[in-house]
Amino acid sequence: MSTPDSDAPISPLAGLGIAVLAVSTSAILVRWSAAPSLVKAFYRVLFTVALLAPVALVRHRDALATISGRDLLAAGGAGVALAAHFASWFESLNHTTVAASVTLVQSQPLFVAVGAWAVLDERVSRRTAVGIGVALAGMALMSVSDFLTAGGAPRPLLGNGLAVVGAVTAAAYVLTGRSVRSRVSLVPYVVVVYSVCAAALLVVAVGRGDPLTGYPPREWLLFLGMAVGPGVFGHTVINWALAHLESSVVSVSLLGEPVGSTILALFLLGEIPTLPTVLGGAVVLGGIYVSAS
Repeated sequence: MSTPDSDAPISPLAGLGIAVLAVSTSAILVRWSAAPSLVKAFYRVLFTVALLAPVALVRHRDALATISGRDLLAAGGAGVALAAHFASWFESLNHTTVAASVTLVQSQPLFVAVGAWAVLDERVSRRTAVGIGVALAGMALMSVSDFLTAGGAPRPLLGNGLAVVGAVTAAAYVLTGRSVRSRVSLVPYVVVVYSVCAAALLVVAVGRGDPLTGYPPREWLLFLGMAVGPGVFGHTVINWALAHLESSVVSVSLLGEPVGSTILALFLLGEIPTLPTVLGGAVVLGGIYVSAS
């Protein structure tokens, strides 16, 4: 596969491993922040843009200037989809457990596989399909814990529904990235996507009347942490991997996020996973191995 940045300095699968570790911290940082959901999402993306824009302007100025109108439009669509993903998923974490929310939001491979077949004409191999099926079965098992734990979540049905909306919009984001990234280099692409995403989140947050200032230093550090960890080392690395791997492989590998987030939630938030959560996590990892190996 030839791409604008096809000389990968590291293995794409190793890059995915780094991304999974980084995005696994996202739910914890979101939970720690007391700011409104849209404000958290907005500053996460805004700070990510602030970190990457200087690199784009200094080292990728020509690539930025030569992005076609079609690719700009597609990148803009990916940015709107990403904004919808963040808005729904961050709000989901206010109503359900970390394990259930992160697990359900990563049900995106189901939608990615269908979309890749319908839109990108990608064939999903039998091995990948089996891996996705196994991983989704593990996710369903993990989700059962949300209903077995009395008082474990304030509004699990709402939270889980919002997480599924986040999965659908994340699939749209991944599929659009897969298409555009075959023609546009990583940094220019993500700067455009994140800029549109931040603008969309800002419009909605202002429309809702959420305060954008007046937060204590701890909140600003959390916003920055969301940008550096899940933003730069998570989503940006994922976009890099999309230039080298099939979108279905990238998506199913991200099913490792629920496992990582569940473990972090145990130690940092005191959320003790139930037996279905532990067993489901093991099944998810098995599905990832089958699909990506």
